[in-house]
Amino acid sequence: MTTMVKVARLHLVDRFSYTWLLWGVFAFTFLVNYILFAAIGPVQEDGSYTGALLCIYIFMVVIGIQAATKFLPFAFTLGVSRRTYFLGTVALVVGLCALYAAVMTVLWWVEALTDGWGINMHFFRVPWILDGPWYQVLATNFVLLSLIFLTGLLFGLIYRRFGMVGMVLFSGASVVIALAAVLLVTWRQWWAQLGAYLVDLDILSATGILAIVAAVTALGGYVTIRRITV
Repeated sequence: MTTMVKVARLHLVDRFSYTWLLWGVFAFTFLVNYILFAAIGPVQEDGSYTGALLCIYIFMVVIGIQAATKFLPFAFTLGVSRRTYFLGTVALVVGLCALYAAVMTVLWWVEALTDGWGINMHFFRVPWILDGPWYQVLATNFVLLSLIFLTGLLFGLIYRRFGMVGMVLFSGASVVIALAAVLLVTWRQWWAQLGAYLVDLDILSATGILAIVAAVTALGGYVTIRRITV
């Protein structure tokens, strides 16, 4: 446990990327959207949906990749085991994801309280995905942030382990698997059943499925880092 805390502290040497830069860009994005929609007014009857919340997920991917590339060699020279580095890294960022999810949920609540920041702008409230009771929004925010980070971490570890060729092959294999799944559904004529399932799927169930995907992604990252040499 002590070593895992040291790994977390190692990452927080660059706390600027994990905190100020992320939230600074997030705040700037919000400000730009606020000025824009305050000037032009609501673009739909029920307000303006910005889609700009995507920027924080882009940052989480970058943080995940950085966690696998920036401090990993240095940690190994300090005698930190691969297992400890991985667990310490995941514990730190998943903890940050919980904190960030809580902040985003509070801002989601404020957005509703102020009728879209006074201009009917929907920045934190995304239809179906981030819509419902606060605890549902909190859980969805947390799972999405964690999943995106773990995905970035996995890709970063694959790059460290296999280089650019391995990254290309992994990405290609992912596309092939996705296409195979589409062909299977088409061949079995399951599109109607799949569509009905997705229509009936509530957001908490979808969040649970994404949590399972996040766990599998974390397992993939753990298996990959065990084979990394620097």
